[in-house]
Amino acid sequence: MAEEKGTLQAMRGWVVDHKLRAVGTLWLTGIAGSIAYNWSRPGMKTSVKLIHARLHAQALTLAALGCSALVEYYDHQSGSGSKVHDYAKQFLPSDRNAKKDSV
Repeated sequence: MAEEKGTLQAMRGWVVDHKLRAVGTLWLTGIAGSIAYNWSRPGMKTSVKLIHARLHAQALTLAALGCSALVEYYDHQSGSGSKVHDYAKQFLPSDRNAKKDSV
């Protein structure tokens, strides 16, 4: 059981570090599956298959955006995996440095 928990924690850590890659991969897989499903259905015109694939793509895009927003919200609330403050410290001047420059 401890090994399973370690694997789950490792997967969660990878997803936290590569949020956009994970969401994009799921989105692309869903789009490919939608196109494959629509093309496997006989008796439909090509235009109807394209319309259905486009509708599925729009729904999957909204779902992916919602999932990425939830992941960001969860990380912001839990404080784990958020690198925004590290980037802000690295690239943005602090108040102390800004006061020295203006004097």
